[in-house]
Amino acid sequence: MAVSLPTKYPLRPITNIPKSHRPSLLRVRVTCSVTTTKPQPNREKLLVEQRTVNLPLSNDQSLQSTKPRPNREKLVVEQRLASPPLSNDPTLKSTWTHRLWVAAGCTTLFVSLAKSVIGGFDSHLCLEPALAGYAGYILADLGSGVYHWAIDNYGDESTPVVGTQIEAFQGHHKWPWTITRRQFANNLHALAQVITFTVLPLDLAFNDPVFHGFVCTFAFCILFSQQFHAWAHGTKSKLPPLVVALQDMGLLVSRRQHAEHHRAPYNNNYCIVSGAWNNVLDESKVFEALEMVFYFQLGVRPRSWSEPNSDWIEETEISNNQA
Repeated sequence: MAVSLPTKYPLRPITNIPKSHRPSLLRVRVTCSVTTTKPQPNREKLLVEQRTVNLPLSNDQSLQSTKPRPNREKLVVEQRLASPPLSNDPTLKSTWTHRLWVAAGCTTLFVSLAKSVIGGFDSHLCLEPALAGYAGYILADLGSGVYHWAIDNYGDESTPVVGTQIEAFQGHHKWPWTITRRQFANNLHALAQVITFTVLPLDLAFNDPVFHGFVCTFAFCILFSQQFHAWAHGTKSKLPPLVVALQDMGLLVSRRQHAEHHRAPYNNNYCIVSGAWNNVLDESKVFEALEMVFYFQLGVRPRSWSEPNSDWIEETEISNNQA
């Protein structure tokens, strides 16, 4: 049953409001301005060095006992900052000591070459020294690859004899463009010392032209392998035309081939003379087999087995200039 309730004040629509009192539509334009700042990459890398120190012993005899003591070594963390060398960094400049070592290395090579040429003419031998020289060129590329693989994957800056080279090659993966900023003697002096101490005794002890045909070519390629390496990082338009031609012919390691070495997984294209051995070594997995042998025999893992971290990822020169 519907009940109708009377209302004392019935509701009616309001229609008699003057226009001057009616609300009007307010249009508002809102403009938002946002300024973003691109975060600058941090050029500095935090290195954590761990060392252990012994805690001081107490002088109280009552606190000392004959029971085995727990290890009292305390972990001390030292922090130091590492950044890429600048274009005008003194460490990239050649010194007179560098130049003297390069001159000494080149002198031993010249003596070996002279003995090969003169001895070949005196013995009426031309083909044999030339073939020996070609063998030296081929094996130098193989030797550069084996050495490059070894210092890329094993040891650190504390390794005797080659520790500084290991540290330099690790930094090279982070900042590969710095090798193009190194001056000539600065880039070659370390290898020049090795060549001087190796080839000089051979110059004094042997006169065989075939032997020196191999020695002078092999040693020449090893000495200048770092320069070939630097050219492989250079820009084509800035390289000498002869160098570009030799790279295109495959006589020197090419820029494209060596660029693969600086891409993940960072475990290929190690040879830096001509690069002729790179495909052979990579396709036959020679280095992977050696890594397995070292791991099962010595328990040492190569760095290439680890997930690439910031030490392996290239930091471009552009990002460094912006930082």
